[in-house]
Amino acid sequence: MSRQVPAYAAIGVVESTLDQMIPAEFRADLVLELRSVAGALVLAIVLEVQRDDDDDKKYTWPVYVSVVRARKRCPTVVLVVAPDAEIASWAAQPIDLGLGLGTVRPLVIGASSVPEVVDPAVAEQEVELAVLSALAHGNGPNKEAVLAATHTGLERLAEVDREHAAAYFEMIYNMLRDPMRRVLEALVMQRQTENKTTRAPFIQRFIDEGELKGLREGKLDGLREGKLDGKRDALLRLIARVGVPLSEGDRARILACTDGATLDRWLDNVLGAKSGADILS
Repeated sequence: MSRQVPAYAAIGVVESTLDQMIPAEFRADLVLELRSVAGALVLAIVLEVQRDDDDDKKYTWPVYVSVVRARKRCPTVVLVVAPDAEIASWAAQPIDLGLGLGTVRPLVIGASSVPEVVDPAVAEQEVELAVLSALAHGNGPNKEAVLAATHTGLERLAEVDREHAAAYFEMIYNMLRDPMRRVLEALVMQRQTENKTTRAPFIQRFIDEGELKGLREGKLDGLREGKLDGKRDALLRLIARVGVPLSEGDRARILACTDGATLDRWLDNVLGAKSGADILS
């Protein structure tokens, strides 16, 4: 049976939530569709980033394949990106579905099989390759150069396909270990300050999340434990930034609040909120 990727002309990110008739939800890191020049779906790829061995994956990966294959009515594979050689070896083991009558064989990309993309020009031209490079080498020796190049590629991609860029960005961020997450955060902030451009929604959401985290940890400038004015001001700024409309009553309620825990809860409610009532619940 051929394991060659079929000829395709376009690649797209689609939903990663796999809802079942049974009361359970499975979430893959990313689902990609490969389409021919005529637009026909030729292959679906469930992309998973694996930093550690997790026996539960041996049960969920076959679910991903079955559900996506049933929904898309096309060949479907699981592609695992595993930067660690031992994890790559573990992930590549065939999964026996029972009595040897059926197996799922994950395709695995290890760090050694992915080139390091450190040239921003290459990252702009080959965004998917740059993303794989960041996933494979984002915690490696040349991590700063790899992340900087990939970030440039995602900025360019966001100009024409923000949803696609957001999915890639979040997947990379979730894969990084804490020290490199801080590096990527600093890179995003630096680029936005230098360029002084309108932020793409996914970058803005990332920055908002970072500010919320900073507020909870008490790290924003001028914000210290017990200084309620700082929290109220930050809450109003974040609400304005995400574009949630506030009534005069909502604004007065925020300004009158003297309970730090309540303000913290409202800060947590900002992202994803559609109205003032969602925030002040």
